[in-house]
Amino acid sequence: MGRRRCGDPGRRSGREVARAEGRVGGVQRVSLLYGYYGDDFTGSTDVLEQLAEGGVPAVLFLSQPDAELRARFAGVRAIGIAGDSRSRSPGWMDAHLPDAYSALRDAVTVHYKTCSTFDSSPQIGSIGRALDLGREAFGGRAAILVAAPHLRRYVVFGNLFAAAGSVVHRIDRHPTMSRHPVTPMHEADLVRHLAGQTDARIALASLEDIRSGTADTAFDKADTDAVLFDGITMDDVSAAGAVLLARQVRFAVGSSGVTRALVLAWRHAGLIDAAPPQARARAVDRLLVVSGSCSPVTARQIERSAADGFSATRAEVAALLSGSAAEEDRLVAAALDALQSKGKALLHTAEGPLGTAAPAAGERLGQALGRVARRLVRQAGLNRVLFAGGDTSSHGVAQLGIDALTWAAPLEPGAPLVTAHSADPLIDGLELVLKGGQMGGEGFFEAVRLGTAS
Repeated sequence: MGRRRCGDPGRRSGREVARAEGRVGGVQRVSLLYGYYGDDFTGSTDVLEQLAEGGVPAVLFLSQPDAELRARFAGVRAIGIAGDSRSRSPGWMDAHLPDAYSALRDAVTVHYKTCSTFDSSPQIGSIGRALDLGREAFGGRAAILVAAPHLRRYVVFGNLFAAAGSVVHRIDRHPTMSRHPVTPMHEADLVRHLAGQTDARIALASLEDIRSGTADTAFDKADTDAVLFDGITMDDVSAAGAVLLARQVRFAVGSSGVTRALVLAWRHAGLIDAAPPQARARAVDRLLVVSGSCSPVTARQIERSAADGFSATRAEVAALLSGSAAEEDRLVAAALDALQSKGKALLHTAEGPLGTAAPAAGERLGQALGRVARRLVRQAGLNRVLFAGGDTSSHGVAQLGIDALTWAAPLEPGAPLVTAHSADPLIDGLELVLKGGQMGGEGFFEAVRLGTAS
């Protein structure tokens, strides 16, 4: 089965090759500028998008790469490892994150990439524990940057705000994140939020510091283990990036705002070329959507899908969690029928919030949905699949046998089209969109099929 390739991320322009060594604008030019570990797969592809928009060749590995796999992408300037620590315990992090950080050590800056809603707890997805392990691995004062104006996430005097539709809410009053089934956000002050997860001392580089041009001074004077940066506008994010680059910060925690901040700083310093991508997504005649999201945003997309011609099948969650082969067979058969008759199949587990009594079973559910998706890709010869939901994406995509992902084309901020690289010829070249629950407009499923923004 032939699939379109969207370019070689390892190729560099003649200008880049000629400037690969030496100094540019007084700053040492290095090959690998940036490495990141994504705490889920959707957020990991969001970073790929930020790097691509900055003209930075990058690759995202789905597990820690060996030397042979790294060599296949030798020309990139940034690498990532897609993880699932957002749904893991501190003990799991202790066992796995040090090796992941070690695999990224040759990058100038290493980033533990969190969701822009920063949802976490002392027991699950502890960002504080990831911060501690990063400080142990890299030393020095860490930076924390959560603001991501491109995703309508803002930090004001240490408090996080996030959009839901047309309204921006303080995160502890956000209609979805304040009631997240696994890690509800009950504290908007991020320093206080992290205090329940780490003993690290955290200072604030406030909007007053940033707007007065003294963010660097605030960073230098902070007698703490980490500094959190405020941010509302892209200029605020850019100012934070300038501090990270000038102070040679080795380790940062936060959203894809960290990536955007560094891209802006690299460009200003002449470390990268200003070469925005020209790729455009094409339409496909068939699309499989697999959703484990319980977000109201995804619920509206599921409701809209019928009008756009999708044939929807709701999974029996209890059966999937019990490992029922019969339920997986049922979903495969229903989707194959829908793909043959309409070219548009939707498999989903929920239509909005499940309530506080629902069990947290993202890993097992995502794995089951991933097995179903892999069978469908192989049997139907699909070219494009959309996964909706952070856990669904992280645990589901891991079942597909993919080695790495590279950016292919823009679609929706935070949910780009990416291309799979795999030793399996039926998976190699598969196009994916990994959508967080809050991402996309109501017509997003059909927009993904058409290769357009929703």
